[in-house]
Amino acid sequence: MFDGVVKRAQWLADCLNDVLDNRRIKIAPPILLAYLYMVFALIGSGLLMLPAAQKSPISFPDALFTSVAALTVGGLTVIDLGADLSFFGQATVLALVQLGGLGLMTFATLVLVVLGLPVGINQKVFLRGDLGQTSFNELLSLVRIIAVVVLGCELVGTVLLCFLTVPEAGFWLGLWQALFVAVTAFNNAGLTLYPDSLMRFATSPLMNLTVPLLSILGGIGFGVLWEVGAKRRFSKLSLHSKIMLVGTAGLIAVGLVLVCALEWSNPKTLGALGSSWDKLMVGWFQAVTPRTAGFSTYDTSDQTTPTTLVTMLLMFIGGGATSTAGGIKVTTFAVLLMAAYAFFTRAPNMHAFGRDIGFSEALSAMTLVALSVFTLIIAVFLLALVSDQSFLSLSFDAFSAFGTVGVSMGATEEQGFLGRLVLMSVMFIGRVGPLFLAFTLANPKTSRVRYPQKRIYLG
Repeated sequence: MFDGVVKRAQWLADCLNDVLDNRRIKIAPPILLAYLYMVFALIGSGLLMLPAAQKSPISFPDALFTSVAALTVGGLTVIDLGADLSFFGQATVLALVQLGGLGLMTFATLVLVVLGLPVGINQKVFLRGDLGQTSFNELLSLVRIIAVVVLGCELVGTVLLCFLTVPEAGFWLGLWQALFVAVTAFNNAGLTLYPDSLMRFATSPLMNLTVPLLSILGGIGFGVLWEVGAKRRFSKLSLHSKIMLVGTAGLIAVGLVLVCALEWSNPKTLGALGSSWDKLMVGWFQAVTPRTAGFSTYDTSDQTTPTTLVTMLLMFIGGGATSTAGGIKVTTFAVLLMAAYAFFTRAPNMHAFGRDIGFSEALSAMTLVALSVFTLIIAVFLLALVSDQSFLSLSFDAFSAFGTVGVSMGATEEQGFLGRLVLMSVMFIGRVGPLFLAFTLANPKTSRVRYPQKRIYLG
């Protein structure tokens, strides 16, 4: 039986290598990866339409939206996963989350490595871009480390969460609920089998520790985790890892201070909690999870407008490059801040931790941010055309979709087919778009024609 599985996997590997071979199919790598995501989203929606996947009948648009949200780890939902889907349907969603969180090429390579099958050069080229690496050295060993880290974190998270879910739901159902939350937390998907996200565990110290830590580890980036484990000293880390770690800590600290300050006396959110310790725990949770994890322990529609704007900013920034998180990424935001500081101080170069950063990096960061803002403007405009929801709730859900977060102020469930199509497109762009841009910027074209420089006036 195992030999048959290996033969089928080898056949699939050969097919994948043929597809990725640009000598046979002239498709740019990012376009091909986008097509692969679309194909898997359709496959997922087809599986969710099977009678075996449903407890209550769901329409194809709802199945497609759920599949896209899971595969892009977008997390927005239009159905109750626990009530509307059977175990098979929930397992399908969880598989899509794991596939989308790891990345299609990483997941495919991991399967080949586990089965002991060869990985072709074309697959390595795509994998290198998927993981943000600059060379082929130690590429497969990095995939093995990723597998150990992912499975280890999800296993430990499941065991810890069982202490909350098993007493409430029984052993098998509680185990499944714990596994579901652990996997979606590490992959920053924000999906749960509960209709109220994680509000029932709002003041649980175990939940407030486990879920944020899983989302932080998944959102830092696989390369950073590998470096931290291999080098173990901050001074020996690469510039990217240093900026990622410091930036993540800074954003969490700022988010915690702002959320607690703005919501402390709000009777609908933190103000409804009895003790200061409970308020700090919930504030900590809400400061971490908007950075693409997507869980919530209070109703986001009840928070104040300033807190909503802070949450939107955190969703827009997101997590780390080549991670399970979305957004423009922490390093992009850090480069923008450094570029602004260099501009106002008239510094000739940008530098951090004793290293210079080229202005080409700033140009790439500004390009990514400009395209992201442009995408969000169009998305909010289209949502406003087809929906009568408030501007703030539409903007919030659009930011959530782009950052592949999953929190909502209620606008998503009220959308018709056209509105949901817009949100699906934004989730897809939020997940695949940065990878597309990375491939584009990694292969610059040098023009043989130069023109005289002229000055234009800005501001």
